[in-house]
Amino acid sequence: MIGAPDWHDLKMWCTQQILNFAETEMIEMNQKVKIELENMKFYAYHGHYEIEQLVGNHFMVQLMVESDNTRATETDRLKDALDYQLLYRIVKEEMDIPSHLLEHVARRICDRVDREFETVTGLRIKISKLNPPLGGEMQQVSITLER
Repeated sequence: MIGAPDWHDLKMWCTQQILNFAETEMIEMNQKVKIELENMKFYAYHGHYEIEQLVGNHFMVQLMVESDNTRATETDRLKDALDYQLLYRIVKEEMDIPSHLLEHVARRICDRVDREFETVTGLRIKISKLNPPLGGEMQQVSITLER
């Protein structure tokens, strides 16, 4: 007859196996990094009304990009990270193209970010038109697009 198992040793062995598994999973997990470009200010010509396209207005843009930046956290090299200067340039270039709707501008920005950065796993952009011409006092009107 085989002797009774040593429960203490079995418990220690199981605990070690769980810890080894957890450590392996943590190493292999992707590290998500969020980069946020906040309070970018632009003067642009977006709006449905002709006067908005002629006179222009002030806009504020917030961009949050989530990415799997595991490689960048290991290498400390810009080429492995999201280059926020390029992110800013994308926003600026798209804000310079007049549009009737802020939703359209937001989509163009998101599409370009997706094309430029293959590690992007999520984005959120908020575009605010400051002092919109609505016939009353208002600080801003905003749209937010998330993917």
